[in-house]
Amino acid sequence: MGCCGSTERTKREWRPLEDRSCTDLPWFLLFLLFCVGMGGICGFTVVTGGAARLVLGYDSYGNTCGQRNEQLQGVRLSGLDHTDRRFVFFLDPCNIDIVQRKIKSMALCVTECPGEELNTYGDLKRFAMINGSELCSYELAGHKYPGHPDRFDKCPKLPVPQSKPLPVFNRCTPIDISCYAKFAEAVVTFVSDDSLLHRLIGSIAASKEIIIGLCVLALVLSMILLVIIRYISAVLVWILTGLVVLGSLGGTSILWWLYIDHRLSVRDPEEEEVEQDQEEEEAKDKTHALMIYAIAATIFTVILLLLMLFMRKRVALTIALFRVAGKVFVHLPLLVLQPFLTFIVLLLFWTYWLLVLLFLGTSGNPIQNEETGLTEFRLTGALQYLTWFHTFGLVWISEFILACQQMTIAGAVVTYYFTRDKGRLPITPILSSVLRLARYHLGTVAKGSFIITLVKIPRLILMYVHNQLKGKENAFARCMLKACICCLWCLEKCLNYLNQNAYAATAINSTSFCVSARDAFVILVENAIRVAAINTIGDFVLFLGKVLIVTCTAFAGVLALNYQRDYSEWVLPLLLVGLFAFLVAHCFLSVFEAVVDVLFLCFAIDTKYNDGTPGREFYMDKALMEFVENSRKSAAAVERGRGRAREEAELTAMAPGPSSA
Repeated sequence: MGCCGSTERTKREWRPLEDRSCTDLPWFLLFLLFCVGMGGICGFTVVTGGAARLVLGYDSYGNTCGQRNEQLQGVRLSGLDHTDRRFVFFLDPCNIDIVQRKIKSMALCVTECPGEELNTYGDLKRFAMINGSELCSYELAGHKYPGHPDRFDKCPKLPVPQSKPLPVFNRCTPIDISCYAKFAEAVVTFVSDDSLLHRLIGSIAASKEIIIGLCVLALVLSMILLVIIRYISAVLVWILTGLVVLGSLGGTSILWWLYIDHRLSVRDPEEEEVEQDQEEEEAKDKTHALMIYAIAATIFTVILLLLMLFMRKRVALTIALFRVAGKVFVHLPLLVLQPFLTFIVLLLFWTYWLLVLLFLGTSGNPIQNEETGLTEFRLTGALQYLTWFHTFGLVWISEFILACQQMTIAGAVVTYYFTRDKGRLPITPILSSVLRLARYHLGTVAKGSFIITLVKIPRLILMYVHNQLKGKENAFARCMLKACICCLWCLEKCLNYLNQNAYAATAINSTSFCVSARDAFVILVENAIRVAAINTIGDFVLFLGKVLIVTCTAFAGVLALNYQRDYSEWVLPLLLVGLFAFLVAHCFLSVFEAVVDVLFLCFAIDTKYNDGTPGREFYMDKALMEFVENSRKSAAAVERGRGRAREEAELTAMAPGPSSA
């Protein structure tokens, strides 16, 4: 199936087809095979014992706690029966590797975690005799602890803190976590004062009800904004346009005023010649710089005014699309749930991926650490590539899930747009779109998400390299890395936009990904100025909507926290609430933005292949119809003006010249 050389029909009906066929089936099979490979990695970790080692725990000799073990070649004290020893006990739980973020202490499988503090080796002996839980190395008998010569190396560091097992993971963890202070400092490096950290955490705990209430408020405000944005879009757009123009004119005027003021001050009377020459030189440099800034600002303002003048009619299209998008959410209210469903699916997948990654960390062959002498499990040889495969799957499947949301939204909006009688819409257009996606177009989504993955992974690798080399590379290398990262980011954004329109074209014509991308690209190029207007003005309006939600939520938070006088620390609760409000607003308004983009593609197709005559009636909404009619009237008025000008020119040319005397 060629990318652009497909033999599919070239003349398209450009309306949702009832008779559909599977698209990009080879890519669906490839993605299915890849998912089987991801599942195979999980199966490998379970079969080889990596999952059991993570959940049940294992000692420093390679024995898994809570089960009978096999002898490991070259590892002493391996192959022990630990059926009754279900908990992992660290001889020195506070011996933490700050860099690697792990405990370096020897680990043993024990019957019971010490429920009280043990201060002497006699206490260790008593605990072993009473509870049958030996806390020293396996080769030491419990009754020999107090006088054994190896007790300092093979017994826990005194005093042994009181501990209890972690739920599920069966690790004995000290109840007093003060020994983890260094580890906490390594993780939370921005906090230098423990009292400050305690106050911040205390403020969150004390105001948790208010935080939850404000998060719900942000959710409600986002939903309300989706409905009312069609009524306030015109006001927002024109206010935005006016503020941008006034800001540009004001900034340019201030720069010119500063330039003139500095230039006049240079001509003031002289004081001393030496000092005056130096001051004059500095003043001239400042004046020259101000002149450059003023000229640049003037050029920018002139270009901006010309663009505003040229694109003023396109602004009306953005307003019309916003109004229709608001109606879409009224007719398709389940669109509001798309961010929730996508987030839940992503969260489930990320949880599964993280668990398998942890399983991989305890899988592989037993290797003795040369520094500590402890036995660890590592992937060696070809098995090391399992981690890379698993990492690639994180990006591809995450992009696949996001692409499924885009295809679902596109399918529902396309159904809405191309249904003339909105009263005859399907009962559940969202569910119908999901079923069409699952039955016909999963291959298209897999292909589009794979292309995004091919761009995202190199960018992530370069970002990792840049962080690792921070402070070590020269300026040129740093500049080149940042340039490459920026270029890949821009390419990724462009491909994301093209993919979204390709999914909409697939939802309309049931064509393969590359054919749909080509058709959508042609439509977008033919309407490049409209696309620019919608993406610049529309995106900024949606950004203002996000700012509005965050501001209202933060303002409500200030009032609530001020009412509760007990809360002395507002910063962290307000930051958490503001971050949550922005994320919620971003999720909802991203769906709104996707709806606007799909509506525009449908509108461009509608105006290209239909003209409103019988047999070629428009599918568009009344708001868009009014925009088309106004555009036609404006075009007709311009044409009449040009016709009159041509007639006057012809009459002038035909008129006889003045008679000569």
